[in-house]
Amino acid sequence: MSLKLRLIVMNFLQFFVWGAWLLTIGAYWFQTKQWSGTGFGAIFSTMGIASLFMPALMGIVADKWINAEKLYGLLQIGGAVVLFFVPLVDNPTTMFWVMLLNMMCYMPTIALAITVSYNALKKDGRDVVRDYPPIRVWGTIGFIVALWTVSLLHLETSAGQFYVASAASLLLGLYAFTLPPCLPGLRTSESRSLVDALGLTSFRLFKDRNMAVFFIFAMFLGAALQLTNAYGDTFLHDFATDERYQGLLAVRYPAIIMSISQISETLFILTIPFFLRRFGIKAVMTMSMLAWFLRFGLFAYGDPGPGLWMIVLSCIVYGMAFDFFNISGSLFVEMQSDTRIRASAQGLFMVMTNGVGAVLGSVLSGFIIEHWFTNPDLSKDWPGIWTAFALYSLALAVVFVPLFKYKHDPAAMQALHGEGRLAP
Repeated sequence: MSLKLRLIVMNFLQFFVWGAWLLTIGAYWFQTKQWSGTGFGAIFSTMGIASLFMPALMGIVADKWINAEKLYGLLQIGGAVVLFFVPLVDNPTTMFWVMLLNMMCYMPTIALAITVSYNALKKDGRDVVRDYPPIRVWGTIGFIVALWTVSLLHLETSAGQFYVASAASLLLGLYAFTLPPCLPGLRTSESRSLVDALGLTSFRLFKDRNMAVFFIFAMFLGAALQLTNAYGDTFLHDFATDERYQGLLAVRYPAIIMSISQISETLFILTIPFFLRRFGIKAVMTMSMLAWFLRFGLFAYGDPGPGLWMIVLSCIVYGMAFDFFNISGSLFVEMQSDTRIRASAQGLFMVMTNGVGAVLGSVLSGFIIEHWFTNPDLSKDWPGIWTAFALYSLALAVVFVPLFKYKHDPAAMQALHGEGRLAP
């Protein structure tokens, strides 16, 4: 098997594991278990909590003591064991701790998968900038296939989704031990301390007003991402209780409809270099916030019947909403940071978006929905929920434009492109 195909298999399974339950756990939580919305928000905060420290800690372990591919395999096997026992959980509090343990196993594997891929490609004499993106896109394809698998097998409200994820994680964990060795100390030119890995040294960037504004708004956008991950599939499932929509495609296979978002993501990522070079990070980030406004606003007025086009368009817009702040933001941090703290700055960006932002978005959204948008019969006021989220995103855009005074420098962006860090 060629190196490229081996890495494609790894990336495919990496995100298949996540896609098997991430967007459908809400349907299992609300419809099968009938637990509260506040507790559900806490479940999604486990990703953010784990992201605050586990990727950094496991990165240091891989740098100093154990091959990255072996640590990767052990974490995947550990996650498989935890996922297998998820269906046995019978109360929200225990579910929180079990899912936190699962995320502590899974979240560091995202970074380790990148480390293993980069190391293998470089040792094989490949161009990482040219060869890695076509490999990584198979991760998104794996996520989509997992959604389709769970949906077509009618496991969206069933504990079966966790068994599918567990089996894939176990398979990936065992497969990881066959990957090219990634020895300790061979992936970076210098050893990073815990402070560097956690992104703490990069807090000096907050001295720059524009960077401080950028990181704060990245955190708020990270919260928006959790809203759509947590409630999108559940929203479509609730239409099944309305006789007007029973039997329609979007109600029978909501995960397939939601997978349009991931398909869109794979397409919009290709447009980022053009938009960044042409318009700059301020315009691109503003586009992302307006895209989030459309994402939520279209959900507010869409339905599986005559309004299905709004739901489909919302999923298409998601690609811009996600990529234009997540991928573009990472490139902006790369360009603005001193070479000595680039890794640390990227760590800070991850902490602000996948850590702090994810926790705030999950916990606060669960509380708000439970107290203001849940009816006495426990049904959800979905138009009100999505309208509130849409106004939140629009408010971010309105405030961001005057506060972020960064001026686009096409020459600097072209220099970044010339160095190979901004792929054409």
